Formats: sequence, structure tokens, C-alpha cells
Amino acid sequence: MMPPKNTSKNTIARRELLVVSSAAVVASMIAMPGVASAQEASLPPLPYPFDALEPVIDAQTMEIHHDRHHQGYVDKLNAALKGHSDLQAKPLSKLIAELDQVPESIRTTVRNNGGGHLNHTLFWQMMTPGGGKQNRGEVGKAIDQAFGSFDEFKTQFATAATGQFGSGWGWLVLDGGKMAIVGTPNQDNPVTMGKVPLLGIDVWEHAYYLKYLNKRADYVNAWFDVVNWDFVNEMYKNAKA
Repeated sequence: MMPPKNTSKNTIARRELLVVSSAAVVASMIAMPGVASAQEASLPPLPYPFDALEPVIDAQTMEIHHDRHHQGYVDKLNAALKGHSDLQAKPLSKLIAELDQVPESIRTTVRNNGGGHLNHTLFWQMMTPGGGKQNRGEVGKAIDQAFGSFDEFKTQFATAATGQFGSGWGWLVLDGGKMAIVGTPNQDNPVTMGKVPLLGIDVWEHAYYLKYLNKRADYVNAWFDVVNWDFVNEMYKNAKA
């Protein structure tokens, strides 16, 4: 086992959330260093130490997931966008929402690695130690109204996440102002489908395999104990603004 780094001094600034609506797409626009400008994208620090989410997610998984996998997406995205200052200047979610405007020669690379960068930048913030005990607030009320109860939402969300064939994600989204649950393959993000992500779980094997092996359902069920409902409510508030 690799010893966890001490990242307690690392903090992550709350990103400004903007909602952009057009005939083609409704996307939650997250301004991130190196993506909102023509500078290179950079790996955001975790907002907590590697071991902060234990026992739900172990420190070694968090270190490998963040420092190697997420860093890899950032590096490959930067390489793909080199020389494309117009694409570098876009907010990351806008870049992923408008993949049809990316040159075909780099579109797949941007889709996979830009999507991986966007998904993980959100994912780290969607979790926090003890988050499952937070008051679910307005988004909790909206979930109850949309799905009948929080337990029913968890059942449907877990079904989408565990049922995702191969690698991918399970998401709670706003779709035309209505809540829905969707799955996406690989590193696709709901913004590409014109939906606003509110909550997402990574079900790639590297997100859970060291601790849960092939028991994806156990990981998904345990994961609700670290959901950062404060952040989800911020996403929801800005999406509804």
C-alpha cells in the first residue's frame, strides 16, 4: 500500500457556477483555471486529504484516482488543444457541450479527456467527509417530489449506476427543468446531451476496485454516505436561477 499524502493544506476554491441556455444546449458552466482562458488546463487539488472519505473510499484509491487518472486526462486534453486557442478559451463544460464544434481530428480525444477532466473536477466536489448526514435542503425536496421519496431516488440512481455496462457514470440531472437519472458511457458528460448534471458517481473500476473488487453495488450504496449535498444544492440553485 502506498502511504497517503498529506493534502490537508490543499483547499479547492468554490467555482463560479453560471447557467447558459440556448436552443442547442442547457449546460452548467463551471469556470476552471486554464480552461476559462487560453492557458493550459491544470489538475485541481482535492478539497480534503486522501484518507478523508474512509471507510467509503480508501486513501490509495483516492491518490491513484486523482493524481494519476485525473492528471492523465488533463495532460492529454492539453496536448489535444495545443494550437487551438479558440477552444482553450472556452469554459470546460461549454467545450464538452459543443463537441460538434471541435475539429474531427481531435474530437474523440477532447471528448474522452475533456470529459474526464470535467467529470472528475465535479466528482471531487460532490463528495465530502460525512456528507451523507448533511441536510439535503431544496434539492432534497425536489428529489422527493420528482421520485416520490429519497429512498426511491436512491434505488433508481443505484440501478442506473450499477447497470452501466462497462466503464461510465450515473447521474442525477436537470433535463428541461425536470429531474431525471441517466447513465453515460466512458467519460461522457450529460452537458453533451443538453442536460445539467447535479450529482454524478464514477463507476469506472479504478474508482472502487481496490476496496470493493467486483462488487460495484456495494460501492454505490456506500457512496451515499459521502455525498456533498451542500455542493449539490449549489449546483441546483444555479441551474434553477
